[in-house]
Amino acid sequence: MGTESMGLRESKKQETRRLISDHATRLFIEQGFEQTTIAEIATAARVAKKTVTNYFPRKEDMALDHHEEFTATLARAVAGRAAGESALAALRREFAAAVGRCDPVAGFAGPEFARMIADSPTLTTRLRELHDRREEALAEALAAAAPADSPAIAPRAAAALLGAAHRLLFQRIQELTLAGEPNDRIAATVAPEATYTFDLLEAGLGVRDSNS
Repeated sequence: MGTESMGLRESKKQETRRLISDHATRLFIEQGFEQTTIAEIATAARVAKKTVTNYFPRKEDMALDHHEEFTATLARAVAGRAAGESALAALRREFAAAVGRCDPVAGFAGPEFARMIADSPTLTTRLRELHDRREEALAEALAAAAPADSPAIAPRAAAALLGAAHRLLFQRIQELTLAGEPNDRIAATVAPEATYTFDLLEAGLGVRDSNS
């Protein structure tokens, strides 16, 4: 019974979190991020203001509520790669899969959401921070797998290049979304562009060894 009760409480917390995030995002899209108050979000979600801030200490994370998943994606792909598979190959494969399913974490979030971010200096800054955190997590994953004789800077150098490629592709998806392209056409455009981008990194990162 104790385990079941804990499961129900956790489920209720997740439901409340989604409820707050959904109402907040709707208001951000309708009114603008900076113009929307915590009080308005609490009223829309029918919870106390304190409940909103308990779940989301940072207002921008109500809009970017998948930030933990976003920052972990590259590091997880590297940590979970097959034996002998390079980091570049694993990230190339994972990005192709994300494009194939039009994954919101890869940038396929729809025109209203993309416009909400583009129009908000706060959200734009927060997204830049998340890209930086994702690169840092990737560097840590690369460092954990690096050969003992690798230069100390190697994991960070590789993460900087790979992170920049993913940042560029994310921005490209957002750019096409804001231009009014539907997801299927965005995917058809970005897939070969991703191949080109990763090919540029292949000589330096893909064939030298299995850890870069």
